[in-house]
Amino acid sequence: MLDKKTRVLLVDDDEDDFIITRDTIDEIPGRNYVLDWTASFGEALELIRQEKHDVYLVDYRLGAHDGLELISEAVEGGSLAPFILLTGQSNRETDEKAMHVGASDYLVKGTFDPFSLERSIRYSIEHAKSMAEIQKLNSELEQRVEERTRELGEAVKKLEETNRSLYEAQVEIRKALQKEKELHELKSRFVTIASHEFRTPLSTVLSSASLIGKYKTTEDDEKRQKHVERIKSAVSNLTTILNDFLSISRIEEGKIYNVPTTFDLKEFTAEIVDEMQGLVKIGQKIHYTHSGSETIVTLDKQLLKNIILNLLSNASKYSGEGKQIYINTGVDSTIDLAVKDEGIGIPDADKVHLFTPFFRAQNVTNIQGTGLGLNIVNRYVDIMGGSLNYKSELNEGTTFHITFPIHPTTA
Repeated sequence: MLDKKTRVLLVDDDEDDFIITRDTIDEIPGRNYVLDWTASFGEALELIRQEKHDVYLVDYRLGAHDGLELISEAVEGGSLAPFILLTGQSNRETDEKAMHVGASDYLVKGTFDPFSLERSIRYSIEHAKSMAEIQKLNSELEQRVEERTRELGEAVKKLEETNRSLYEAQVEIRKALQKEKELHELKSRFVTIASHEFRTPLSTVLSSASLIGKYKTTEDDEKRQKHVERIKSAVSNLTTILNDFLSISRIEEGKIYNVPTTFDLKEFTAEIVDEMQGLVKIGQKIHYTHSGSETIVTLDKQLLKNIILNLLSNASKYSGEGKQIYINTGVDSTIDLAVKDEGIGIPDADKVHLFTPFFRAQNVTNIQGTGLGLNIVNRYVDIMGGSLNYKSELNEGTTFHITFPIHPTTA
């Protein structure tokens, strides 16, 4: 495995750049790379189509064409290989254009060393493998849906051949086909959300990891730490996404149970608020109050904690800096929990779909999220025997109110 050579194709109309790139690759420890070169746009597309190389280094300037055009045509042609764009200068616009057409990374010519080039090649190949695996899973899921649909079609024919009640059979078949349609739609939303939400933090990790390698002096410590924090944040986002997917899976499989214990609700909630206060946006403050003198309750602590964390996290995420967040608990004939924010609110047209898995309101498309949080909260509340309602006004804020019975039932 260590002896396997990684084949690299450089697409650049300047032979001097080829020589520089070749010398840089020769200096990579281990020298497990084979570099080929073409200066022709058309020949490059043909070589990409032949899939003889593991990764492609593409110059931004290619005579009458440019590297973005080459990458775009290659991706549209079905190529899943990683592309690294080589540019003459670093700017955000070029970075965004490169990622938009399908590039895995970009490097500024004249600034990268053997270590940076090797790291970019290695990370780009791994990223391409991850994306290929997602597409493979997508194809397998589509095949399963098609097979199931075909089985249902065959079942229709058999039912029509029998002397059973045609009306009842048609009703059951419509229900089954509707479930298959919902499954297909859910699959499509999952693939779209997963691909987008995974790619964003993965691209952040890749970009920051590449830049860290360029900061080698003590004076660069602050810049290096900045990118370390970006990587930590991206990994945290990935963990949150995966936890949401896992929670939905466990709920669907019936593996989430209501296990009540007796504890002090006021102390419990205050601890969660203290934990969340350090995670909200700049200027935001969480205000906690408890109504009444009674504080002892019997509820599932883990499910309740997940509910509160999710609602507080959403209140912060969908509110601007400096906005206030309010949480209130109370114990009387019922156990009450309310979380109020001063955020962007929920459009009236989207309220009917608010608790649908993977659904995201039209005014939050630029805010990271999976569309699973409120669905999970709603189902946790249901498992605990409670009820959830909310009020929301656009650009004014949202209040979620949850009520639990004073004497819970186990599930």
